[in-house]
Amino acid sequence: MRCSPCSLGLDAELYYVRNDLISHYALSFNLLVPSETNFLHFTWHAKSKVEYKLGFQVDNFVAMDMPQVNISAQGEVPRTLSVFRVELSCTGKVDSEVMILMQLNLTVNSSKNFTVLNFKRRKMCYKKLEEVKTSALDKNTSRTIYDPVHAAPTTSTRVFYISVGVCCAVIFLVAIILAVLHLHSMKRIELDDSISASSSSQGLSQPSTQTTQYLRADTPNNATPITSSSGYPTLRIEKNDLRSVTLLEAKAKVKDIAISRERITLKDVLQEGTFGRIFHGILVDEKDPNKEKQAFVKTVKDQASEIQVTMMLTESCKLRGLHHRNLLPITHVCIEEGEKPLVILPYMNWGNLKLFLRQCKLVEANNPQAISQQDLVHMAIQIACGMSYLARREVIHKDLAARNCVIDDTLQVKITDNALSRDLFPMDYHCLGDNENRPVRWMALESLVNNEFSSASDVWAFGVTLWELMTLGQTPYVDIDPFEMAAYLKDGYRIAQPINCPDELFAVMACCWALDPEERPKFQQLVQCLTEFHAALGAYV
Repeated sequence: MRCSPCSLGLDAELYYVRNDLISHYALSFNLLVPSETNFLHFTWHAKSKVEYKLGFQVDNFVAMDMPQVNISAQGEVPRTLSVFRVELSCTGKVDSEVMILMQLNLTVNSSKNFTVLNFKRRKMCYKKLEEVKTSALDKNTSRTIYDPVHAAPTTSTRVFYISVGVCCAVIFLVAIILAVLHLHSMKRIELDDSISASSSSQGLSQPSTQTTQYLRADTPNNATPITSSSGYPTLRIEKNDLRSVTLLEAKAKVKDIAISRERITLKDVLQEGTFGRIFHGILVDEKDPNKEKQAFVKTVKDQASEIQVTMMLTESCKLRGLHHRNLLPITHVCIEEGEKPLVILPYMNWGNLKLFLRQCKLVEANNPQAISQQDLVHMAIQIACGMSYLARREVIHKDLAARNCVIDDTLQVKITDNALSRDLFPMDYHCLGDNENRPVRWMALESLVNNEFSSASDVWAFGVTLWELMTLGQTPYVDIDPFEMAAYLKDGYRIAQPINCPDELFAVMACCWALDPEERPKFQQLVQCLTEFHAALGAYV
């Protein structure tokens, strides 16, 4: 797929997809469309069956109408080389540079392979000059203001001098503001230097505080590197901290909830990875053998290393001892000698939330009422409630995502730990050259750069989880190289607004992705905001 050069004034064609490879370099361009250019032409074709959905976003509807295309909003990519046209029409009401996003969702092999292409453009729109009549003393000598042929020289001279005077006033005002800001910054530097000097004399290093202005998603900025927020409890994670725990130490931490292996019966395998499995199990009551409970049972395969077993036990304890209706901590373990450990959690019959959402997406075409937007918002509220409880207890999750939540047939959602998640969802974790698999696409910038985690970084991950809900389990930032994520976020770019996602809901996501942790909302605020939005949705049902 390529963009025609006549549309952009380029000397060469710009390819976005060539030989089945996506050019992320080409997609990163946010090209300027001249005011006199009203049409963009895209050439495309597919070798096999590829279905598409096309959508647009415009940030200023006063300056520009919604773009129009000469093809349907969804259908099948043509097999032969074809051209479709996008019309960009300015309203002529105001002068503005309009940001346009064209999102093309491609589906290959019957919904099993999703690709999202985002094309960004900037269109210059100008206000139309209307003829305005002046009321002259002589009715026979009235003439238009903007007529350069008939305008009196004295009027042009007066306008010229007024314009020069206004420009001089503006320049003078800007100079004063810059001078004040410069003096303020000099005082701030002197203050920081004095603090740093006093700290170093005591053998301590005092980090300087910086404020970063948050810009709208999908727009670059010149943000400076951020620092952790002093308003949140912050945890700095050293590399390999989990691997420093021995298997004996991990078993000792869960010894008080250990039960006999005979009380557990393993049934169907619900999920399976390279070295881990999750079973549907049956737990027999200790006092009454006739009473049974269903359970999730996490365990490892024979080829699992001691480090992997230790990490499963350690990460399973993340929510242990916490009691909330939207949390699912472990209840028991089996750690008998000679047997692979078993980690037992209460059962939720619809299982993993991410897999559930993707299943809903597969049946969406045949049953569009399978799950409503109101249901999805209700799930988000439950996750926010669980995270609000963790924040009050000063517990940092560090891996909040749809894959680490479970759901039942009443649409009750509970947050779980991330034990075995790296193995069961390997595409969601990436190693950035330091032998640590991390959920890069869900992590806040301070976590990626400084390895710092806090309730604020959990808020960031919640924003991504909310995006997962609204896209029914799509992978965020799927077209971004994990090694480029930090630079991408630092430049102000974010995942695009999902199709059919209300602006109010996307605004909540965008607030969660503020670069400065202090500018992100607290979980309690998110609960209140989403609850009000959920009530508004219910009013129209």
